[in-house]
Amino acid sequence: MTDLHDTLQKHVSNGSLPGAVGLVARGEGVEVQAVGAVDADGTSPMARESIFRIASITKPVIAAAVMMLVEDGLIALDDPVGQWLPELASPSVVRTPGSPVDDVVPVARPITVFDLLTSRAGHGFPSDFSLPAVAPLFSELKQGPPQPQIVPPPDEWMAALARIPLLHQPGDAWLYNTSSDIQGVLIARVSGRPLPEFLSERIFEPLGMVDTAFEVPVGKLDRFTSYYRTDPAGGLELVDVPDGQWSTPPAFPSGAGGLVSTADDWLAFGRMLLAEGTAGERRLLTPDSVRQMTTDHLTPSQRTDSGLFLEGMGWGFGASVDVEALEPWNVPGRYGWVGGTGTAAHITASTGTVTILLSQLEMAGPSFPALMRDFWRYAADA
Repeated sequence: MTDLHDTLQKHVSNGSLPGAVGLVARGEGVEVQAVGAVDADGTSPMARESIFRIASITKPVIAAAVMMLVEDGLIALDDPVGQWLPELASPSVVRTPGSPVDDVVPVARPITVFDLLTSRAGHGFPSDFSLPAVAPLFSELKQGPPQPQIVPPPDEWMAALARIPLLHQPGDAWLYNTSSDIQGVLIARVSGRPLPEFLSERIFEPLGMVDTAFEVPVGKLDRFTSYYRTDPAGGLELVDVPDGQWSTPPAFPSGAGGLVSTADDWLAFGRMLLAEGTAGERRLLTPDSVRQMTTDHLTPSQRTDSGLFLEGMGWGFGASVDVEALEPWNVPGRYGWVGGTGTAAHITASTGTVTILLSQLEMAGPSFPALMRDFWRYAADA
């Protein structure tokens, strides 16, 4: 059987990406392999401690932070978010998903915290990117591949969001990405503290996630990877370098995809979820909060309509949840997600497994790339 090193190395050897780190943890046992280099020039070898832009595997971390505020009694899942996010207190909704942005109707009911956590608030990406109400998400909110230095500050961003109609009524449809950014703003406003500060105190420090943040300090830039996309000719096009967009704090700390991290840092977060919210002697979340995070909340039709992104999976809070064994790696209850920068992280409670894949190659679209599928297949068989 092909081992983890060879599974990853195949994709480096064929020139499709500079390097990767793969981690499979079962109980206390951890298998890690780092292959290739931190950049296309081979400046230094990839290492277990290398730091990556983790993109959308930020989302479950943000959802956990929201649940901490719920446990603190500061918010409730059925609370309308308008009291903290007045920009969303009375939004308009396009008459039909294909309607022009100025053909709107009133919102049928308020957006709730639960709507945000399940990505059903009405804002976000559908499977059809050509719908008129989708374009402003890119032009006004800078949604899409993470570019932390071009997104406006939270209050300005929320003001722009308020001018964009919802694509669906709250609760009606699963829409990707935007709800997690809104959750980040919600955390800051409810707690009265900047999002990076709240995450550091409540999640990163207790779990020892020493390399997870919204920027990489000067002293760690030597461990920070470069970031690429595939160019039209099939080569690697440089998108960002270690002293680029993540080297200074962003004006908008993105709850949808702004964090940098390492394999071991996300492992600490995943293990906390597997332990029903505990890390050592410390409890970060209650078992009920973890259960709600890792339970599918979508209807069958919502899963079907979101097939471009979910490929048959459901959605919990901030991440997908497997509902059936569609592929060898799909285990009912497996929770986690992928990042557009070439990352993936999942936990499987039934087997006590955490799987983490970190690479530096931007995904070409919502479909999971061959590297991820090969890694998941290895982890399922190992």
